[in-house]
Amino acid sequence: MNPALIAYSSLAGAIVLEVIGTTFLQKSEQFSRLGPTLAMVVFYVASFYLLSQALKGVPLGIAYAMWGGLGIVLTAIISVVVFKQSLDLPALVGIGMIVAGVVFMNTFSSSVSH
Repeated sequence: MNPALIAYSSLAGAIVLEVIGTTFLQKSEQFSRLGPTLAMVVFYVASFYLLSQALKGVPLGIAYAMWGGLGIVLTAIISVVVFKQSLDLPALVGIGMIVAGVVFMNTFSSSVSH
């Protein structure tokens, strides 16, 4: 299998697991609920494991920018859909700038392996 595909698949998995972990962080109610707290730890550990695997084929700066940026976007979506929190215009503009940054980096950076 293509090493770049494996690396980016690991990165995608790391992003999804980090977002799930962050969702459980909210549900843990500041670590006062054991089940969600343990789930959060498991998902974060699994996320970091997959992120470490992604680093075999994706430079650290690129991987972390994508992991953080896309994690922010997905977490914001979860906060609106699941937790019924609202985002004002500056928040939406800022998130849009993060998305634009990730797209710009992946489109124009020679550091990104395709």
